[in-house]
Amino acid sequence: MLMPSFRVVCGLLSFVSISVVAAPAALTPIGAESGANAAATIPAWAGGLTKVAAGFKEGDHYRNPFPDDKPLYTVTAANMASHAANLTVGQQALLKKYPSWKMTVYPTRRTAAYPQAVYDATAENPARVQLVDGGNGFIGTSVGVPFPQPKVGVEVIWNHITAYRGDSFTTSSRQVAVTASGDYTPVRFETVFDFHYNNLKKAPEDREPNKLVNFMQSTTAPARLAGQALLVHEYIDQTKNPRMAWTYNPGQRRVRLAPNVAYDNPGAASDGLRTNDDFALFNGATDRYDWQLVGKKELLVPYNSYALGSDALKIDDIVRPGHINPDHARYELHRVWVVEARLKKGISHLYSRRTFYVDEDSWSIVVADTYDTRNQLWRVSELHTLQAPNIPALLPAAEVHHDLLSGRYLVSGLINEESQVYRRANYRSGDFSPSALRRAGTR
Repeated sequence: MLMPSFRVVCGLLSFVSISVVAAPAALTPIGAESGANAAATIPAWAGGLTKVAAGFKEGDHYRNPFPDDKPLYTVTAANMASHAANLTVGQQALLKKYPSWKMTVYPTRRTAAYPQAVYDATAENPARVQLVDGGNGFIGTSVGVPFPQPKVGVEVIWNHITAYRGDSFTTSSRQVAVTASGDYTPVRFETVFDFHYNNLKKAPEDREPNKLVNFMQSTTAPARLAGQALLVHEYIDQTKNPRMAWTYNPGQRRVRLAPNVAYDNPGAASDGLRTNDDFALFNGATDRYDWQLVGKKELLVPYNSYALGSDALKIDDIVRPGHINPDHARYELHRVWVVEARLKKGISHLYSRRTFYVDEDSWSIVVADTYDTRNQLWRVSELHTLQAPNIPALLPAAEVHHDLLSGRYLVSGLINEESQVYRRANYRSGDFSPSALRRAGTR
């Protein structure tokens, strides 16, 4: 458990370089600073990665486009003080708790890129998009980054929630809840996403108003969990249209409404190591927190994680006691937006405070520091991403949630042992009904 003095010192070190910045003259099509930083340690954005590797086929694992990159340096518990300005409180806590953990830093590659239709809509959004219901939703667009020049914290979070991840597709992945000694049992999921917001294939009349995505997840392993299934109808303004969820239990052979699949209830098969709204580091309704836009910071974040997502690795190559194998993780220096979420008075949640670090080039939350009801640092989460040039979009290679108190951690989205990782599809509204959920669980 972290000592108070360490938390205070790390907190001060973490935020000394943050400042609220005015919009620079040159921006990328989704609102990031296009130029290099003053030290030239972050290069200018040059369009991102949109060219697929030779021989690539839909569904293939993504090959590392930078195989010749060499590490610049490695951050460890012994030298983290000299890198503190580029580390979060949580990252410093991980380094201190686990002497075997390290952060290997590579040259920064600004690979994030999206389709032209996303760029075109984003250019129009500042003149037509506005927050509603006290920031719990927005109106005015169904495509693009809604707030490319954010002025308040919740706008950054909406950019994350609605970030383009593709249109309609299926993924296969595994999740492991790792004990302090390093033991685990993989849980395998088949997951279907049918986006309404940012779906470039659906005609406007086929996009349900206020709908973000239809989501269906089927568990295929281990045997004791196989056949369980979850269906979610996710909306943007959830004070207007609350999240609708159903579960299918193969033992009971029944579909049931699942109102608890939200907020701080435990995530599926997570052994209590993440909440429902921890998925993708944050998802769902924004109404339980006050959101403060702190500013921007240059931070070491997981990025271009092609090695970690490679089919050359097995899960056993990745899992270690306390943390993933650091030899397969890649960190880079990137500019991030910093957003502080504080629980509203009189509202219940396991987390009293959450600090989110949002990549400027993709609007994806890449690191989150989470505090318990005593305001003590509890969990540290990182999203290891890679750019999928065929879509193009930024996708997860692994999502890691560390519990500093128990010494356990959860890794989800592991694609290493899957034969295919991303498969486009076309869906109809009837494919996401409770009866369809039953079929998904029993097939």
